[in-house]
Amino acid sequence: MAFLKELFFKPYPAHAQAEVEKLTEELVRIGKTDDFLSERPMSGFNMEKRHIRARQIGQRLFDLGGFELMEYILKRMRKRLTPNLAAHLSYAWADVGGWAP
Repeated sequence: MAFLKELFFKPYPAHAQAEVEKLTEELVRIGKTDDFLSERPMSGFNMEKRHIRARQIGQRLFDLGGFELMEYILKRMRKRLTPNLAAHLSYAWADVGGWAP
């Protein structure tokens, strides 16, 4: 039943589909090239060593569909990236809309 829900249910408005897909692809690219966390402060990362653009994307996803959409995207990231990178994304999103890793 969860498979059918994932196949047909999208936790965002239909008019936002193109934007959500674009943001998802950007997250994949960030994960593969930069990671979502850094071991030291550097360009593109905030003082907490979290990827700035990934956090901005998380905020936009929250604005479009709340935690449900963020969880949906994180689940997709687990399928497209390594489990470690998906966990890093969850930590990078800490406090975005109240997100807790």
